[in-house]
Amino acid sequence: MAQKKFVVIGIGRFGSVIAKTLMKRGAEVMVIDRNEEIINNIADEVSSAVALDATDKKALMSQNISDFDAAVVSIGDDFEQRLLCSSLLYDLGVKRIIARASGKNQRTILRKVGIQEILSPEDEVGINVAERLINPSIMAYFELPDGYEVAEVLAPPDTVGRTTEDIGFLNRYNIMLLTIKKEITKSEKENQEDKEFHVTGLPTGDAVIQKNDYLIIFGGKKNIDKFIEINQ
Repeated sequence: MAQKKFVVIGIGRFGSVIAKTLMKRGAEVMVIDRNEEIINNIADEVSSAVALDATDKKALMSQNISDFDAAVVSIGDDFEQRLLCSSLLYDLGVKRIIARASGKNQRTILRKVGIQEILSPEDEVGINVAERLINPSIMAYFELPDGYEVAEVLAPPDTVGRTTEDIGFLNRYNIMLLTIKKEITKSEKENQEDKEFHVTGLPTGDAVIQKNDYLIIFGGKKNIDKFIEINQ
């Protein structure tokens, strides 16, 4: 698997956790902050660290920002700066943008400028965000001792339309499918926040995986990563 490249903009406590976790997972990580002292403090722990104003389009372009696989906008309390930075990244063609928001109004505004992945530090920790960046199929996970985890995974394309028995979670991948979370279909809704789900309980061997199902699985991190990679 090719090494992934990420840029984290805004290196407070939240942004620094994301950047350092991505580095531990083998990614190439650039961090950006306008505070030179912050940049100097983290420079030895990431691939590259740059002090610049992330609301300056030319400054972002100078870093070949569109070459990155994803950008995380975790600028602190100034929502106007976060919004402007996110909008510039969108205009510059960054493939994937994850922006920080506080409250429903900020989420709505970010969606209006085209940002679909929005995180709230109140609800998520930096390690979870980093895991989602490394593997976009993982929506959430809970890390356990000895390299194990419980992960919520968007059903990989090659599992759709197949039964759980045919997929062979335990026999082929040495992981356990605990349950399946399915979206409740109502009417077309604009915001992802409005989606509702139900859990199917313990899945039987003849349960069929559908598109947009979320699989709750348990196993070793390497085995879960292997399952996702093989079935993409």
